[in-house]
Amino acid sequence: MSQHALLSAGTKAWRSLACSRSELRLDLTLGCGQSFRWRETGDGHWTGVMGGRVWTLTQTDDTLWYHTYNSPNTTAEGDGRKRKAGALLQGSKGSWKRSKGVKEQEDEEPVAVTPDPDRKEEDLLNDYFQLKVKLGDLYSEWGEADPHFKSIANIFTGVRMLRQDPAECLFSFICTSNNHISRIQGMVERLCQSLGTPLCQLDQTSYHDFPSLHALADNSVEACLRDLGFGYRARFLQQSARQILDSHSGHQWLQGLRSAPYLQARDALRTLPGVGPKVADCVCLMSLDKACVVPVDTHVWQIAKRDYSCAAGNGQKSLTDKVHREIGDFFRHLWGPYAGWAHSVLFCADLKKFQKLKETPSLKQEEEEKKVKIKVEGEGMGRNKKIRKTCDRKVKKSVKEEEVE
Repeated sequence: MSQHALLSAGTKAWRSLACSRSELRLDLTLGCGQSFRWRETGDGHWTGVMGGRVWTLTQTDDTLWYHTYNSPNTTAEGDGRKRKAGALLQGSKGSWKRSKGVKEQEDEEPVAVTPDPDRKEEDLLNDYFQLKVKLGDLYSEWGEADPHFKSIANIFTGVRMLRQDPAECLFSFICTSNNHISRIQGMVERLCQSLGTPLCQLDQTSYHDFPSLHALADNSVEACLRDLGFGYRARFLQQSARQILDSHSGHQWLQGLRSAPYLQARDALRTLPGVGPKVADCVCLMSLDKACVVPVDTHVWQIAKRDYSCAAGNGQKSLTDKVHREIGDFFRHLWGPYAGWAHSVLFCADLKKFQKLKETPSLKQEEEEKKVKIKVEGEGMGRNKKIRKTCDRKVKKSVKEEEVE
């Protein structure tokens, strides 16, 4: 059985492209709730499905490393594949569970490398992570315009906006209603296990492509997904897929929204069952090239009120379309044409799973205080109070400078 690739086993099975951590951090970008297909399968190694292939990604300080796996279905086309909804229903509730451990064996078979003579894989990565966008320049612009952003920018560097497949992004975010990231990941995984085309198996983990529109639109899908714990979302998924096929031109219609103005694309998406303003904005930002869009939910609303004293929606208990629009306009005015990218940095910084990263400045401050105190003690404890006052000023100054950074 093939195993997840590890860079520590040697670089022969890997390809790479130049990319610094300040331009891309895999842990933050892939773990902040943009895409729900990636898992950490080894220390700093992320495995997921993108473009109909299974990838493992990792990085060093100035290099992004990637490995793709051979699949018997790599020549199949997306909308040409159709699986019956009930085909994997038997035993599906257990089959989607993941193997968390990554085993290394000395006698394991070498993982095959997929040939890439035309650099198509590198092009896919550049497009998916939008690496042509100079993130460092954007961080500088946002920091100059926004002191709060500047205060966290040095900790949460390299948070990029993904450019996902519109269909995958749309149906994944229909699953986000009244949900949290870990549960959404489980639902999307079960969706792919039940309706997607199998790609490969690594360390007892089966990887599947995202389901085609035809598979999602099958009449038996709602019952299948309800059995898998999707609840009312099951109906939205099936009906939205059917509407896109019957009333539009399928996947081509979704792709075409990339060239439409933001408001037109958003309003078109909102005609689909289960798509409200937040889901529509997420799809616009994360798959339809609308970089200015700021998706607003209660989480972002709290950030706007707590960190920016934004008065939008004061006195209201729930988000309305008007409040949603006002908060979006507030951040667009502050951050400019890539406001959605800046929003993702703050969203990431506010997630519970990343709070430990914020402890770094405190540790640096403590070390600075120790250095200053040691210096004073070395000069002699019998000195007058003037030295101690000077020391205190140095400590306060260093702490303030650290906070600003």
